[in-house]
Amino acid sequence: MGLDEEKSKEREQTEGRLFKKGSKEQLFHVIHKVPPGDTPYVRAKYAQLIQKDPESAIVLFWEAINKGDRVESALKDMAVVMKQLDRAEEAIDILKTFRFLCSKHSQESLDNVLIDLFKKCGRIEEQIELLKRKLRMIYQGEAFNGKPTRTARSHGKKFQVSVKQETSRLLGNLGWAYMQKPNYMMAEAVYKKAQMIDPDANKACNLGLCLMKQGRLNEAISVLEQVQQGLIPGSDEAKAQKRAADLLTEIRSRQSLPGSIELLGLSIDADLLNGLEQLVNKRGPFRSKRLPVFEEISSFRDQLACN
Repeated sequence: MGLDEEKSKEREQTEGRLFKKGSKEQLFHVIHKVPPGDTPYVRAKYAQLIQKDPESAIVLFWEAINKGDRVESALKDMAVVMKQLDRAEEAIDILKTFRFLCSKHSQESLDNVLIDLFKKCGRIEEQIELLKRKLRMIYQGEAFNGKPTRTARSHGKKFQVSVKQETSRLLGNLGWAYMQKPNYMMAEAVYKKAQMIDPDANKACNLGLCLMKQGRLNEAISVLEQVQQGLIPGSDEAKAQKRAADLLTEIRSRQSLPGSIELLGLSIDADLLNGLEQLVNKRGPFRSKRLPVFEEISSFRDQLACN
């Protein structure tokens, strides 16, 4: 028997084991990421992922919620489908109305979905307030239960997220929200704090854009050149390199033009400033679970005063 024939026979034997009773169905669920069973939630996922029928999926997600079948997952998945159908406003109302049906530990993931929906709908103020609330929860030890890491899930895979990574991620999202207002001074302060905690090339590019919007072109060039030189984590990614190069090209074209500063968003809202100061420089009584990372950023107020 030749080598090719041996390999073919081995493959047939392997396939035979896979497709024994029950194995074929299990393999189908693994490949298509559809949970097994015959409940409303399972049928909703089948309609969403296999049949590509979002309207039917929404009806079945509603049935799952009404019957108490994986309510948290049904709410989140239904919101995602509604967003795809340009029904994000409706999804926001549903999440706000029915989140009380979900456990306490699931509220954080529901907040993440809401933030994404607020962003989709251009509801910037609500997005900012929710991001600030999530940051305060981390600061007070409520989000991570006083632990340095937590388990997160993305595309069906589990991984560990540190408090520094999560704080920096939320600050990055907050900075981008301020960019949309636009309030570039607040965005700059937030981006700089995020980079101090856990730097990455994407936030560096956003900081460069923020500085460019304020007409501080030399400072923007300095930040973006750090990405090009590979001095910031994530700088080796092609997407980051291209974005930094594109921004540098735009900045250098502006340097030859007079009056390039954009005056939009250069005023700091005192309430927002106080909110951030309270977050990173809190002095009053708070939970004893305060996480060590926030001890590192007590000078934030002084930095803001200098900007």
